[in-house]
Amino acid sequence: MKQCRNGVKMKYGIYFAYWTKEWGVDYKAYVDKVAALGFDVLEISCAALSNVYVKDEQLYDLKEYAKEKGLVLTAGYGPTKEQNLCSEDEGTVKKAMGFFKNLLPKLQKMDIKILGGGLYSYWPVDYTKPVNKEADLERAVRNIRELAKTAQECDVTLGMEVLNRYEGYMLNTCEEALRFVDEVGSDYVKVMLDTFHMNIEEDNIGAAIRLAGNKLGHLHLGEQNRRVPGQGSLPWNEIGQALRDIHYEGAAVMEPFVMRGGTIGKEIKVWRDMVPDLSEGALDKDAKAALQYVRHVFTL
Repeated sequence: MKQCRNGVKMKYGIYFAYWTKEWGVDYKAYVDKVAALGFDVLEISCAALSNVYVKDEQLYDLKEYAKEKGLVLTAGYGPTKEQNLCSEDEGTVKKAMGFFKNLLPKLQKMDIKILGGGLYSYWPVDYTKPVNKEADLERAVRNIRELAKTAQECDVTLGMEVLNRYEGYMLNTCEEALRFVDEVGSDYVKVMLDTFHMNIEEDNIGAAIRLAGNKLGHLHLGEQNRRVPGQGSLPWNEIGQALRDIHYEGAAVMEPFVMRGGTIGKEIKVWRDMVPDLSEGALDKDAKAALQYVRHVFTL
């Protein structure tokens, strides 16, 4: 964890999926890797909690293993259609609420304090189906407000991720997310921003971060080409200054996707390899360089 000149402390992390093509994996190997590369945070996917980490002993074991390595765990998730909290079908909402109310205690057992993603809807969105944004937002606010009670009991903050128009239709800008969070009205529901999505939707990335202010609960970092920071064209100096301006003390987690194939490549829509060398050593080298880069830029 690096301390900025203005006293702000920010934790730097990376998403495990940078190195793999499937969501459900054994996370211990990534704990070892990410700790060795110098990161503070490993972000995992909740997808593995339904098919790999299915016992409480495994959850507690992963928590202790990460703790021994000096890592904080955060979690991300893209709900399926069957887990859609804004569905007009009451049965689907009931199943979705059950899923999340079962999931949050699992995160508590791993001492995970933030769950981010398009939790208010489902992902990836099927645009062959009708879209009723206003009605879906109304249902989402109501149901996230209910879910926030469980989140508070488990001490897990829900990050409402702002997605680009191709992946979601409900919250495309920070302004929309702020309005949503204000309507929910819970300290355990906050805005989550992602520089990849912001590059598509926001007029100015720095201004959007400043607009979020103390309601920014989680942050993803990635270039416009989905590579690690420093291998694209995003204004990282501006982003760093905005984070300093709002005294952001949460996690800044890189979320690069650079390899095609597998479930992840298909769902993220990576149709070509994004870097010339996909060997584990080369990916590690790029991740470490990106960490050094953002630490420098964000703490100027």
